[in-house]
Amino acid sequence: MPEYEKNDDTADVRRLIAERRDRLPPRVPDDIPHGDMPGDKVRIDAGHIAKANTLFPILLDLLPPVLEANPYGRAVIAVCGGSGVGKSETASLLAYYLNDMGLGAYTLSGDNYPHRIPKYNDAERLRIFRHSGVRGLITGGQYSPERAEILKRLQLAGEDADPARAADYPWLAVYQKEGRSGLKGYLGTERELDFRELTDIVCSFKNGAASIWLKRMGREETELWYEKVDFSGKRVLVIEWTHANSDGYQGVDIPIFLNSTPQETLEHRRARARDGGADSPFTTMVLEIEQELLAGQASKAKIIMNKNGEILDYSRYRLFMARQ
Repeated sequence: MPEYEKNDDTADVRRLIAERRDRLPPRVPDDIPHGDMPGDKVRIDAGHIAKANTLFPILLDLLPPVLEANPYGRAVIAVCGGSGVGKSETASLLAYYLNDMGLGAYTLSGDNYPHRIPKYNDAERLRIFRHSGVRGLITGGQYSPERAEILKRLQLAGEDADPARAADYPWLAVYQKEGRSGLKGYLGTERELDFRELTDIVCSFKNGAASIWLKRMGREETELWYEKVDFSGKRVLVIEWTHANSDGYQGVDIPIFLNSTPQETLEHRRARARDGGADSPFTTMVLEIEQELLAGQASKAKIIMNKNGEILDYSRYRLFMARQ
């Protein structure tokens, strides 16, 4: 049976916050704890610190009622956003500030919770897109052996998701439309992600578990294991993840949405050369679908911040995105 700890001093939270809210650490060390994804590299710069310093006072206004409402004096924060928007860095900084002021925090990376390791998940995404596209051609009466050969050449060249190639082969638009539809049925869903396990973790934390076994996922088949994490003295769980604000799992108290446009996300990936296909048509499609998912969940966010550090309410967010 798990051990649980009871916090009876939630009345001290407001006093603690009132005393420390204007006393951020004078400098942030290079080696602050970050999310628990194996091999994840977090490089915090002045821009990340500026954004975290803007977010933190707002977060401190939202935390006390949440902590007081939980019988164990605990709260769950989610930091979500597209690829390269600074989720890991921002979540690490917020947790560091909370720990520094005496409200113990732990940063959990949602990237540990797909059903498949990254290379197999990437392969499954591509398989679903291509299989759905071919089935769409067949259903629409657009498939033929000759077109299958053309499609194979486009796939080998990584161009089958490129909308520009549909000008050469009009039937390819059907393939891409149906492939995208199939991919949307996978990305960010229970088919791809183990939301049930995350819900169990959040539930255990909010019910006062003193320790929880947490998953670790590397990039190879043998790099999957669990570590028992000590949560005694931890009041706040910070989840950093693209899908941290998803309806797929339950228990988040304060969702924070770091917004970026698809173009900003793609430019960042190109600058970092995060992977060999950073600007491939298929990767662009994945980023666009993820952006749609994030936009559909944005209304739930308690805080929305643009990539330039501006705080938006939901109405201003929608107006901003409509102009992109």
